[in-house]
Amino acid sequence: MAVTYARLQDAYLKQYRAELKKELGLKSIMQVPELKKIVVNVGAGMAISNPKIIDTIVTEIAAITGQAPVRTRAKKSISSFKLREKMVIGVMVTLRGRRMYEFLDRLVNIALPRVRDFNGLSPKSFDRQGNYSLGIKEQIIFPEINFDQVDNVHGMDITLVIRSDKPEHSLALLEKFNFPIRKK
Repeated sequence: MAVTYARLQDAYLKQYRAELKKELGLKSIMQVPELKKIVVNVGAGMAISNPKIIDTIVTEIAAITGQAPVRTRAKKSISSFKLREKMVIGVMVTLRGRRMYEFLDRLVNIALPRVRDFNGLSPKSFDRQGNYSLGIKEQIIFPEINFDQVDNVHGMDITLVIRSDKPEHSLALLEKFNFPIRKK
């Protein structure tokens, strides 16, 4: 049985990896930056007063990512927020492999261009290890979500975990994937 890859994954393995090695002046192919996983996280503080909101968020995130999300729970009680320990307050998904590349492809080519007044992502969102984090204010930018069936608009945090030596190397990798990062 032949192994099938996502479009971006295939391009990375056959073309981008060799180009990055040459452009960054790396000695080994193992030093080339690589996308390891994508974590999609939705914090639902409004679920404290209405726990049924979590069910709709779970179905929406499952439709967006193609994978069932995990419900995250509160670690400790906070009485001023009426939050109790182990109460469900969000959902998260960790994408790897083919699903990760397919999600990245849809994010870059379909979802981000649908953001209102979009003029690129901040180049300052890299951490020291070279991971990139971005926040999305509305889940309705994804075509999998039917705008008419949305009860509550919520945002999500997306973290791209990249194995690299420097944030500059991670930036070079994301530029190969046509990630819309503003020039400084």
